[in-house]
Amino acid sequence: MTRPTAFVMINAEIGEEEKVMKYLKEDLKVDEAYVVYGVYDLVARVSSETMKSLKDMVINQIRQAKGVRSTLTMVIVRD
Repeated sequence: MTRPTAFVMINAEIGEEEKVMKYLKEDLKVDEAYVVYGVYDLVARVSSETMKSLKDMVINQIRQAKGVRSTLTMVIVRD
């Protein structure tokens, strides 16, 4: 069975992109994270053992992280 996975698009406060990236990679140990150009500043791929723990990671850890202004989460429903 595939682990619940989502892509999280993140808008960071101006100048905070690298700090948010470091937090995602080092503290949260997300699967992948990239600083990007466009509407969003970062894109992260996150997965967890359960949908509840995935939701908790996105809502309680990423969205509330210092330097994060807003997010858009896309949960993968089929691969």
